[in-house]
Amino acid sequence: MIQLPKNIYFVIDARCGDYQRVAELLNQFGLNDGDENVQRATFNASHGVAFLYDGDRLIGCGRVLSDGISQAAIYNIAIDVGYHGQHLGQALMQHFIERYRACNIILYTHPETIGWYEKIGFHKMNTGLAIFAPSSAAWMQSEGFFE
Repeated sequence: MIQLPKNIYFVIDARCGDYQRVAELLNQFGLNDGDENVQRATFNASHGVAFLYDGDRLIGCGRVLSDGISQAAIYNIAIDVGYHGQHLGQALMQHFIERYRACNIILYTHPETIGWYEKIGFHKMNTGLAIFAPSSAAWMQSEGFFE
């Protein structure tokens, strides 16, 4: 288990997210172009959420869609670039992997981060298929998510 610095802590209640900051983080990485209200709605509709705070500043986030029994999908994993290299992304993923350990866990990620997820135990799938929303399909294709 990753030991967090003492000033950094998890919050797992969707009501406690700083959704303006969530939107900034996700937009920073091109993960989502939704505003504060869109992020609040998506995180509140999720089965599980986790936020990382440094004091009162949100520095990381992620969410899970799941039936809570057999299937889970991880979305919107983001750590502020100023905190990269401190294993906070790994701590966030460990939190979700532990919470959903009885489930098959899937995610899709930017092609540049596939190796990172493989290092923490994820495997490439041979049979994954997707239909992307028209508003994001062109960007996802240009970034290499699909051909």
